[in-house]
Amino acid sequence: MLTDLVLRTFRLNGRFLEVAERLARPVGLTAAWWQVLGATLGAPLPVSGIARDMGLARQSVQRIADLLVERGMASYRPNPAHRRAKLFEPTDKGRDAIAALAAAQHEWANAVAASVELDALRTTLDTVNRLADQLTHE
Repeated sequence: MLTDLVLRTFRLNGRFLEVAERLARPVGLTAAWWQVLGATLGAPLPVSGIARDMGLARQSVQRIADLLVERGMASYRPNPAHRRAKLFEPTDKGRDAIAALAAAQHEWANAVAASVELDALRTTLDTVNRLADQLTHE
């Protein structure tokens, strides 16, 4: 049963990424850029922290972060907790890009969610969170 869930999750992830690409493109982002910027909307993080939180390779996040900085959508600033691991954060341009796609993302999410009962979504989210926590402690 868990193997079936894992395989279906891979497929679902692929579909989510297709939608993310479609939603992000009009505002000059890719799904990956959106993911990295989005990870730091609440607070700046070092690249390693973004990678850990998102379950991505640090080198991949580093390449994306450097591209976003190069394009003026993000910046690095000193990290008081670690001299070499600078903090990555979106600039106003990066925040504006994320804000520009928010309406389309919410419209899409609401349309998809309308086909599933709210209690079922809550149960699914709870289950996914529990599995993620379990895998984090392995």
